[in-house]
Amino acid sequence: MHILFKPMIVLILIYFVYCGLLFILQRQVLFPRYMIENLPQENMPSTGIEKIILQTDSGKVEAWYMPPVSDSAGNPAPAVIFAHGNGELIDFWPEELRGFTKLGVGVLLVEYPGYGRSEGSPSQRSITDAFISAYDFVAGRKDVDSSRIIFFGRSIGGGAVCALARNRPSAALILISTFTSVRSFALKYFVPGFLMRDPFDNLETVGSYSGPVLIIHGKKDEIIPFSHGIALSNAARNCKMIAYDCGHNDCPPDPVLFWEDIKIFLIKQGII
Repeated sequence: MHILFKPMIVLILIYFVYCGLLFILQRQVLFPRYMIENLPQENMPSTGIEKIILQTDSGKVEAWYMPPVSDSAGNPAPAVIFAHGNGELIDFWPEELRGFTKLGVGVLLVEYPGYGRSEGSPSQRSITDAFISAYDFVAGRKDVDSSRIIFFGRSIGGGAVCALARNRPSAALILISTFTSVRSFALKYFVPGFLMRDPFDNLETVGSYSGPVLIIHGKKDEIIPFSHGIALSNAARNCKMIAYDCGHNDCPPDPVLFWEDIKIFLIKQGII
């Protein structure tokens, strides 16, 4: 017994050290901003995009607003608040999101604190604060109909917009390749869920969300399993789920089909 006792103590100590390191370093895993290609500090959005600086508790956070291209006869238009994945920047997304502006919907791309040219450090709290500031900015615009603001998040961006949905109203919630919660991945790293500093409990948010929800997920998603999309869909009160034959980073696989699906959803909800 005495011979076995010492190795057990050593293993327990090693495990506790491992848990401690993961607790300290987990934000570098969750928010791998240092792995993103450096972009010019004075990088400006392309013509027709408005650059905005949001004042947050974390410091100055950058956002870009893309106005709708269709003529709304001077009437306020709907708008999307978009949150990107954890290994991306808003710089990567304007052309990908032109489909919204062609539908007569403005787009606000919000950077995460500590990403790109934005100050601060990323965390659930700082990201939520940034997106609340972004919402208050866009909802206050005269050219935006505040009753038709859509929250749209991809991957960890789904966590950002779900956190926003707990603090501000929206006309609809669109989640693509989104997880149920960060805690759901704890077992993958052999640690208890309570050690996750930024839980992003999307399942709880979707379950209490009263508006329409659109869940889009790849059947072959190798990073966030398809089962997460199904769980979110089942938890929502008013939900449509679309499954594409793709993985995580190639979702959606067919842009034409994707924008047709988005259009049908927005028309059905009376947003456009």
